[in-house]
Amino acid sequence: MTLDPVHFDGIARLAGRIDHGTDERDRRAFAETVWAEFLDPLVHDGRTVLEPVDEQARRLVDCEAVALDDPAFPTEHGLDAGTINPTTFKNGLVIDIAQAAMSATPSDLDLHRSRTTVMTVHSNDETMTVDETWGKFDEGYSRSRAVKIPPLPRFAEGVVHALALYLAESTHARDHAETVSDLLVLDGPLYPRGLLRWADQHPDLADFLLDDPRPTTVLENYVRLVETFVDRNVPLVGFVKNPATRVLTRTLKAKRDVDLSVPWSDDSALFTRLLERGEYVDDVDGDRWERDTSALTYTNWFRSRGGVDRPLSAEGDALGVERHLEHEAYEVTFFVVYDPRDDLLYRIEAPYAFTKDPETRERLTMQLLQDVAIAHGPPTIVAKADELARISNAEKASLRETLEERFDAAQDRTYDDHRWDEQPY
Repeated sequence: MTLDPVHFDGIARLAGRIDHGTDERDRRAFAETVWAEFLDPLVHDGRTVLEPVDEQARRLVDCEAVALDDPAFPTEHGLDAGTINPTTFKNGLVIDIAQAAMSATPSDLDLHRSRTTVMTVHSNDETMTVDETWGKFDEGYSRSRAVKIPPLPRFAEGVVHALALYLAESTHARDHAETVSDLLVLDGPLYPRGLLRWADQHPDLADFLLDDPRPTTVLENYVRLVETFVDRNVPLVGFVKNPATRVLTRTLKAKRDVDLSVPWSDDSALFTRLLERGEYVDDVDGDRWERDTSALTYTNWFRSRGGVDRPLSAEGDALGVERHLEHEAYEVTFFVVYDPRDDLLYRIEAPYAFTKDPETRERLTMQLLQDVAIAHGPPTIVAKADELARISNAEKASLRETLEERFDAAQDRTYDDHRWDEQPY
């Protein structure tokens, strides 16, 4: 049943009750102040949490021109992992399944066939056991493993999801690292951000990180992955499609020595204001902002040592994982690119081991800009990996039915499950 026009108007009229504070012109001016005065470096409690790798600058490149340039890297590989999402059964099991896949351009059919599959299992029943050894399937092209998660009732779904996803992704990346000859693009951040965030959120999860070897093993996979690529002198980057970091905005709000009223919900909203180009033009209701969509705009690279990036910074403890290179080599560096054609912002991350070199830094920048310009969004190599790793809705439903048969226990369904099952995909 749809909204009647009178109901629609009644809801829309509620907007008139909201004074949204500072107008858009003032917000743009404030963004310029932040850019000019606070980011070189950004300091919190005496610590530098953000600073430029090189000269702080905003740049632009014509979409069509960069798309026609010769690629900075002759070949690219992409990596992604997909899951069925946490599923609870009536026997108390909470399960998620992840599969990771790697894509290549030019195509490599044997590589595309390979999968790493991980099933994570949570139960409050202490007698439940799991054979955690790795096994092979599909004529040896793929391998799989089941992992038992210790009792964490409040966080069962989040833990089984994160560990399945990151263990599958990091293991697959390490297994096929030698295949990558020029550049690896991870679909997502450079390190397991969801896992690193646990220590900051809940004491129970912080204890889990300290007491259980599994999260540390997953993080160690990413640390060793960086070391492998540094040893081979082959760069890797993480392409974050929905960046939601708050290091910058949170630090600005915490500054007591400056009167700042920060209007942005996260760092992406601020960077979007800084990178969006255009002008105010006359309109029937006064004036409106008209965006220039001809060029991609982007920032310089920054070194990030705050929030979830702190554990892998030079002064961080990496959750106890031993690091074989100089600690600063692992630091997260990033730049952001704004695509005005879709009004979307992307964050590209790479270890400082690669971005400290000006030539490599420039090559990575131009390659990712070209990828975005051509794909009109995330790089094609990332979309290709996503397509290989994705588990469709129909496949998820089928897998859950198979698990019900194997466990002789039905899925613990709610009314919402019943309601949405009847909706078309």
